[in-house]
Amino acid sequence: MALRYSVVIPAHDRCEILLEVLAALERQRGAPEFEVVVVDDGSRDGTPERLRRRGGHLALTVLVQEARGPAAARNRGVAAASGDRVAFLGDDTVPEPDWLAAHAAAHERRNGDDGLAVVGYTGWHPRVRRSAFLDYLNDHGLQFGYALIRNPDEVPFNFFYTSNLSLSRRRLLEEPFDERFPYPAWEDIEASYRLARRGLRLVYAPEARTAHDHPTDFDRFAVRQERAGYCGVVFFLRHPELAEFLGLGAGGPAPMPPAGPQRRREALVRALQKWPVRLPRLWEETLRYHYLRGLHRGWRELVTERGGVP
Repeated sequence: MALRYSVVIPAHDRCEILLEVLAALERQRGAPEFEVVVVDDGSRDGTPERLRRRGGHLALTVLVQEARGPAAARNRGVAAASGDRVAFLGDDTVPEPDWLAAHAAAHERRNGDDGLAVVGYTGWHPRVRRSAFLDYLNDHGLQFGYALIRNPDEVPFNFFYTSNLSLSRRRLLEEPFDERFPYPAWEDIEASYRLARRGLRLVYAPEARTAHDHPTDFDRFAVRQERAGYCGVVFFLRHPELAEFLGLGAGGPAPMPPAGPQRRREALVRALQKWPVRLPRLWEETLRYHYLRGLHRGWRELVTERGGVP
């Protein structure tokens, strides 16, 4: 009988938490038979050697490549996988004991065909000191935004989060991740857009839970947003019909707003980000500034300096 699931994990310099992810996979209960494929993407912390020395009973394959980014690592993992379906985890997203069983049940409740993808819920790891700011990013804001899902059976393509996702391997072989994205931003959503145009339906199974051990704060997330803006231009160049969705107009990004008010907003956010106060409008405006900066950098480097939109 063919193997039903392959769990694919791209890895880069997070060996300690990755070992916890693998230990959690060994504790899965009620899950279908599965294998694990870890693709090490140029780690410098000894990840491949430590994984190969670990004991346990997982059917584990460890692949190694030079640092090429998570899109390339996922593509290689999918190509090496044996399962009919691929379930993605991050190297810092620890699955709960019923995680894979919940994914399998969500597929089977909807006839189990290969035209379905299931996204689960990724919350903060207990080690992460939560705050109103972090909860906003996770449930209402720019990292995930699960609270924005209105219908779990009809989820928009932009909720295709590879920290906790399962779908047909065949579909991914037909529409692999685009490896031209220079940062880990938008590459999963771009693949989702292509898959959706070919009929893939995305559903939400919040009972399939993982715990995200990736502490962040305003300054680190602002860097992430600037890179996301840059990758938004990469996305646009492949799909110009999504210009408005990506924050671009006919002539490129909107003008940058004045820097003075932004500096004052950032000072306020930094001062209050660990306090139990909710300031979603302030957070949104302040982080959007950095996304817009990335759009401007991407537009300048990829469009203006190359003589126009290809």
